[in-house]
Amino acid sequence: MHGPRDAREPHEPREASGSYVAPGPGEAQAARDPLAALAPRLPSPLQEVADERFSRHGVRLLLKRDDLIHPALPGNKWRKLAPNLRAVAETGHRRLLTFGGAYSNHLRATAAAGRLLGLRTVGVVRGEELADRPLNPSLARCARDGMLLHFVSRSDYRRRGEPAFHEALRARFGDCLVVPEGGSNAAAVRECALLGEELRGHTDVAAVACGTGGTLAGMAAGLSPGQRGIGVAVLKGGFLPGEVRGLQREAFGGARGRWQVEERFHGGGYAKVSGRLAEFAADFAERHALPPLDVVYVGKLLFALVHLAAEGTFREGSTVTAVVTGRAWSPDDAHDDDGE
Repeated sequence: MHGPRDAREPHEPREASGSYVAPGPGEAQAARDPLAALAPRLPSPLQEVADERFSRHGVRLLLKRDDLIHPALPGNKWRKLAPNLRAVAETGHRRLLTFGGAYSNHLRATAAAGRLLGLRTVGVVRGEELADRPLNPSLARCARDGMLLHFVSRSDYRRRGEPAFHEALRARFGDCLVVPEGGSNAAAVRECALLGEELRGHTDVAAVACGTGGTLAGMAAGLSPGQRGIGVAVLKGGFLPGEVRGLQREAFGGARGRWQVEERFHGGGYAKVSGRLAEFAADFAERHALPPLDVVYVGKLLFALVHLAAEGTFREGSTVTAVVTGRAWSPDDAHDDDGE
């Protein structure tokens, strides 16, 4: 394992902009929440979009703009990190350690949270060969936000879920809270249940892109009995239904809510983006005056929903909500590669 790299030059995130229609009352933050100073925008806004590809089938489309929750911790990154950040603050830990690939959204969000809250962060990065190369823009951003980067071999990275590996990392970096790749643990799943609660009374179907399944597992648990969740897999393998069930058992003790995983729209695998998908995402954003879409997650989600509407998956007169779990980081940056 290579040694860590550290840098602490501050870097301010760009603010999202726009005016949107807010939903009804949601879960209020507790007055004593240690994260309240970050002023997240919760519940996140609901935006109705008029799109003929849905309206011609009698379907109403809403966007749940989780990308506007926080400029540095957008979308499900906030929802997954928030309970783990609270645990760090409430237990007296001052360091959070997590895992990711060379272009990981999760690592960038964790590093930004550490800067904003004054917490130390350690990012265990897959690929020891990267230690001797200049940092790519994504990892450089992590370093500027104060994250200590620790590069490991791919064989060591595959041990990221082993308690013995965690103990070895604690021996190296000191006492810390370990958060899994992508942030999907029981605490994160329970927090994502608030997303489902925010959508009660607003939609018949709530759809979200899935990498690890944590957001779907929580969202489905928070929906009302008459609603259902759809997870659109962004990577192949057919493992997501089992992951969602496992996460619900860990978080709630058993199955919760009505949900399904749609696995036809991963486009060939994680971070695989065809010209057709890229054109679709750019066109959707232009049609509805949205910022550039995260193609790997949100683009695949919306592409899937258009096709599902055409297939008659949604009954006439129903409302479908697409959860915008993040935004494009930069048009020139490569995609993250840790299947979040």
